[in-house]
Formats: sequence, C-alpha cells, structure tokens
Amino acid sequence: MTIEQKIQQLREELRQHNHNYYVLDNATISDYEFDIMLKELEKLEEDNPQFFDPNSPTQRVGGDVTKNFETIVHKNRMYSLDNSYSKDDLLDWEKRIQKILGTTEIAYTCELKYDGASINLTYENGAFVRAVTRGDGFQGDEVTTNIRTIKSIPLVPNGDFVSDFEMRGEIILPIAGFDKMNEERVANGEDPYRNPRNTASGSLKLQDSAEVAKRPLDCLLYQVVTNERKYASHYESLEAARKVGFKVPETIELKNSIEEVLAFVNEWDEKRHDLPYETDGVVIKVNSFQQQDELGYTSKAPRWAIAYKFKAEQVSTVLNEITYQVGRTGAITPVANLEPVHLAGTIVKRASLHNADQIEKLDIRVGDTVFVEKGGEIIPKIIKVDLTKRNQDSQPTVYAAHCPECNTELIRTAGDAKHYCPNEFGCAPQITGRIQHFISRKAMDIDGLGGETVDLLRKEGLIQNYADLYELKVEQVIPLERMAEKSAQNMINGIEKSKEIPFEKVLYALGIRFVGETVAKKLAKHFKSIDNLMAADFETLVAVDEIGDRIAQSIIDFSNDLGNIQLVDRLKLYGVQLEISAESLEGQTDKLSGKVFVVSGVFHQMSRNELKKAIEDNGGKVSSSISKKTSYVIAGDNMGPSKLEKAQNLEIPIISEQDFIDMIG
Repeated sequence: MTIEQKIQQLREELRQHNHNYYVLDNATISDYEFDIMLKELEKLEEDNPQFFDPNSPTQRVGGDVTKNFETIVHKNRMYSLDNSYSKDDLLDWEKRIQKILGTTEIAYTCELKYDGASINLTYENGAFVRAVTRGDGFQGDEVTTNIRTIKSIPLVPNGDFVSDFEMRGEIILPIAGFDKMNEERVANGEDPYRNPRNTASGSLKLQDSAEVAKRPLDCLLYQVVTNERKYASHYESLEAARKVGFKVPETIELKNSIEEVLAFVNEWDEKRHDLPYETDGVVIKVNSFQQQDELGYTSKAPRWAIAYKFKAEQVSTVLNEITYQVGRTGAITPVANLEPVHLAGTIVKRASLHNADQIEKLDIRVGDTVFVEKGGEIIPKIIKVDLTKRNQDSQPTVYAAHCPECNTELIRTAGDAKHYCPNEFGCAPQITGRIQHFISRKAMDIDGLGGETVDLLRKEGLIQNYADLYELKVEQVIPLERMAEKSAQNMINGIEKSKEIPFEKVLYALGIRFVGETVAKKLAKHFKSIDNLMAADFETLVAVDEIGDRIAQSIIDFSNDLGNIQLVDRLKLYGVQLEISAESLEGQTDKLSGKVFVVSGVFHQMSRNELKKAIEDNGGKVSSSISKKTSYVIAGDNMGPSKLEKAQNLEIPIISEQDFIDMIG
C-alpha cells in the first residue's frame, strides 16, 4: 500500500467512525482508538503535504482564526416561512394551494422546527466548499472554517448523491451540551449563557475555530437545493441525504391531509419536551417537487411551506412604565417597560404595545400585573391584564400628545392605527432612522458604516440626511470616537461603492412610506427612472400592477416635498443610480405588455424561473392560478389535469415552451 493509499484509507475509516458516533449515536471504537488513528493520519499528512485535503478529518479540530467574516450573496435565496397558529390557519393554507394546483391530491411532509441558527452548506463536485449564515435571506456571513469543526456535518457525502447542491439546516446546541457548558462557566466564576439558540448562533461568529471545535454543536438538516432532478420529492431527497451521511432527523413523516398533519402537531406538542434539543413548532411542506414548482413563492416566503408554531409560553410580570419610541417614518410605538422576567430562554424587560387602540382595548395601565408572551417566539407582547391585582387608585393610560424626542404635537390621520411626529427633518430619531435605512443591506448596503456611527456622525454635525454621506472626507471621520484611519477609509470606500447599487434598491433606500422591496422593484421596472416616478400623477400610479391608493398617495407626498426633491437632486449629482442602467434594460421589451401567463409543468429548454424572468423581461405578468384574466398557459410535461381542464373550459390558449420562445423571438 502506498502512502497516498494509506492516507485515503485512514480518512475513510475516520469519516465512518465520525458518522457512527455523531450521526448514528453508535460508536464502534473507543475514543482512545479514534485518537490514535487521527494522530497517525496527522503525522502522515504533515510529512506528505502534497496530499493535503481541506475535507480531511484532521481539519475538524479548528485552529484557523477569522478576523472578518466575508458577506456572501446566496446563490438561492433563503426565504422565511409564513406562520400559522391554529387549525383554521392550516385549512386556509390548504385551500389556497389546492386552488393554485387545481387538485386535492397533495402529500405533505411534517418536520420539527428546530430552534437554532440557520445555515447554508454548499457542495461542489461532491465535496463541502462553503458555509454561509442565513443573514437577511439574500446574503449572509461566510463561516466555513467554524462549520468544518462540527463533526455531524459530512465534508464528503459517502455514496451516490447529487454532485452540486446546497444543504439547508439548523446549527443547534443540544440541551445536555448547553447545560454542561454552563456548569463549567459557573465553576470558573463566569456568567452562564442565557439559552441554547443564542449560544449556537454566537458560536458561528467566534474568531478562533479551535474554540468552536470545543463546543458540542450539532447540525440538523432539512432541505436539499439542487438543479439536478434526481429526486421527485422533498421526502425522497432527504432520505437519500440521510443514506450518504447527512444528519436528517428521524422525526420527519409523510402525511396525506391536514387532519393527519394536525395529529402530528398535537403529538409533538406533548413529546417535544423529551427531545434532546429545543423546538418551537412544526414545518409543513408540499412533498412533490413538481407541485412546489407550480406553487412558487411570494415576495417573502414559499407558497408550498408553512410553519405551525406551538402555543407560546406565557409569564406574568409588572408594568413599570410606558415610554414612546420614534421610528424613521415618524411612527410612534408605545413600549411597556417591565419588571424583568424569564421567558422562553431570555430575560424580557420590554414589550411592544403597538398603538393607542391596543392600549385602550386591553385597558393597560402603569402598575398593572400583565401576562406576556413571545409573539412568534421572538417579539414579546402583552396578552392581557390581571385585573384581580390592579390597584384601586389606578388611572387609565392617557396616550402621549407630543413627540418624546422633539416635543412636536403628534398627528393621527383617519384610518391610521399609529400616531406620527410630523417633524420629519428636525426630529433626531427620524433623521438617524432614515439614514440607517438608507445604508442597510437590502438598500445601499454600505460596508464600514453602522447605526452607531450614523448617530455619531449626526451628533457631530457631519450629516443631517443620507445625501450628506457622499460629501464625507476621510479627514473628517478619523477624529471620531473609536475611528482609526483604516476604518475611516473603509467607510468612505463603502459610500463610494454604493453608487453602483441598482435603481430598484436605491428607490427602496429612499424610505418612501409603504414602498418596500417588492413595491420598489415594480415601480423601478415600470417607470425606469426617479424622474418618471416623481412626475407621475395619481391615476398613472394606481394603474401600475399592485399599486394601491395608499402607496400612490405616499409617492405623491414624497415627490411634492421640497426637501425630498433637493435630496434626490443631490444624489443624482453624486452619481447614485436613479434610473435603470442600459445593461439592465438590454433584452427587455414590451412585447408581452398587458399579457398574463400561467406556467405549469416540467420544462426542458428553460427552467421555470428562466421562463418567468423571460415573461417579466418582455413586459408580461406571471400569475400562479388560472382565471379569466389569464392570456396564455405555458404547458410543460405533466401539467396538472385540473389546470388543463380549467384552461380549456375558460378557452385560454395553451402554448408549449417552444411556442413561447418563438413568441418572444
């Protein structure tokens, strides 16, 4: 046996032992025997560096230090999930997807919703190459070095599987491991960690991977993302992943109705407390990949999946004070300042009271004993008041009449739930908030500039609005607190680079009320420049698909404000992209203007996403369901029979993939 063969043999044996121990929980050799084999492999690799392999078992011990975690754009967006809290929510979801699919023949997978840190693992040519955190769903931080230390993640799948793929999963800290870590911290005189979820998430961003390797992190995997159509369903792909070494929980089950799904939910609502890790609900997915493709996505979530959240934990505590926060749009949010209380793994001191109507509806008063829960297990909220403990001299809450920051009298328009501070350009939180929104990841994505720095720049009088950013000089920034020459230069470079950000993101960054990411994309595509948009009248705006009265009026209000006009003019002067670039417009036509398409079936020349993009690039609209408004159905192989029947009954033209390609030339 050659040295290279011996190295390969040891690697394969150690990988199998790792799998047996960390995935199957069935060790076949002692820790001592494992360590002897590992040391032998380390020595052979050290003496023969020409055979180095980043995915060798010896690379799992850590040691590399990461100073800065690079931001990586996800190849496939990591969507969030819509939540449900009742049987009615699930039945409504089922009706929606049955309507789109045109059938009641739908199988579902049920899997527990793990409480940890979402991760995306990329494999190329059958080997692990990269790990990126979820981030905002569009991009996250690369944590490859730290993820290599988690022994339950196979660096090379062991068997027949797809070649290029992504594995989505949750990095968790099992309860037993978390408790042991805290015992050691307390014994060393250190404060214990608060909860497994936050500790797992924080572990991924430790700079020293050797420290990560010491933590008992695990990875539970729940989705295979690949262009290779080797598997017909979600369940089949996960079973295949399990066979080649991925830790796919055994709790996943196939169901054929919402009644069966609810039985699974009820069973695990009881049994979840016996699990070795934390879970806060059940994720239900349409099993068939073809049906998933038919259903597609909304702007925020897949239509083919939904999370059912277990009933949130409730605690009671005392409301000490009601304060008021000012958002970037001037919206006022009342905040309950509570006697600190432990809730769902964290210490809760504050809870949102939403608006004046909510305070009045629940009759919430200072000094009350209130019941608090985490809405969606994230944001604490007050559910009700314990009236049996209310003081006799308690007085009803009188909502604030003036802005807590600038003392301007608050306004509330008819039909609006919130009060607003109208002092748009003179109220500090609004000024800072608009700039923070402008620089955020989904907007201008300016590296080297964070919220605290924005506040500091404003307080020092260097900026009063987001246009001022483009006049900043390195020498102005260096004297600021905690600011060195390199970080100052990075900030200025980040601001300069933001001039390359495309128009649709700039439009979102401007912070026009009610204009979120999706609306900004529609408006940018329709009007093609800020000048066209700001010149549009009400009728022109509401004629745009999905732009309603409220959004149209908000755009007109923004466009008529002299301060906003001056800001936009300055941004143009600095070279910010305020129109769609010639490159983006290339290949776009109005050939399909006014036409509505439904895409159904399996295609061969173009992927479903490529078809949808081609429709939109040529001025058409993609719809998920067939109706009288549908212009054409593009039918691929295995088109659903009920969709076919509906299209025929409505006499809607059914065209092939080739017909469509010919249509757009």
